Amino acid sequence: MTRLILVRHGETVANREFRYIGRRDDALSERGVAQAKQLAEALAMLPIAAVYSSPLQRAYQTALPIAARHGLEVRKADDLREGDFGMWEGYTRDEIIARGGQEAEYLFAWQRDAALAPPGGESLVDMRDRACAATTSLAQAHPGQMVVLVSHVGPVKALLCTALGAPLTSMFHIFLDPATISVVDWQDTGSVVRLVNSHAHLGWDQARWMRL
Repeated sequence: MTRLILVRHGETVANREFRYIGRRDDALSERGVAQAKQLAEALAMLPIAAVYSSPLQRAYQTALPIAARHGLEVRKADDLREGDFGMWEGYTRDEIIARGGQEAEYLFAWQRDAALAPPGGESLVDMRDRACAATTSLAQAHPGQMVVLVSHVGPVKALLCTALGAPLTSMFHIFLDPATISVVDWQDTGSVVRLVNSHAHLGWDQARWMRL
């Protein structure tokens, strides 16, 4: 078993607006930078063996203070990057639905069928498969250890669904705030989810669910 500390990167400006950003390389907002420091302090007490990150700067910038707190370097793992939203990049779900017609219908179909990809983008199945393969490889390199993976909302949700044995489309029923922590004991014989979307280090008032 390898204990995975799954971290969603800190806030970007686009995250505040709930925009699809997959391949876009947005930097952290000022608040996101502060969240990265809070994450580092929250995880400082743990015996972290390694810190891996998506190569996109919003994740890498989040990982840097966590690794520094433990005297480690951040190891980039390309397959932890966010899914590619293709022609939907930069738009919100509501903006796409507002266009109506076939585009709106296709978005609804995409939410029902994980094998569909956004126009010019990547399917949820393909995103999950690469994220899970990378995670399994990293876990095998760190048996019995605690490892931090800093990634994005899509891959983290996909890993949670896989650990739970839930359909991949269940990810649309999981909400993850920026800079939150989820914990999974990852193993071939059956993984165990220990924590989801913890924002205790950020304070209760920062949780989106507290605001309607």
